Amino acid sequence: MSFVEKTLPRRAATHIDINDRVVRAAWTERFAITEGQLRKAARLVGSRITTLTSHLGGQSGS
Repeated sequence: MSFVEKTLPRRAATHIDINDRVVRAAWTERFAITEGQLRKAARLVGSRITTLTSHLGGQSGS
């Protein structure tokens, strides 16, 4: 089980809680980006997971 699977809730979330350090860490690992890159992307396009995935070029480090 990966860090992301252990960290993120089992329920289907639609948005990343950018203010939660643990959630940010899990998503930066999943997208294979830095925390700064995640924060910048969220500022540009919002925190919806599908929008961020599209914006980041479909990167999904898993």
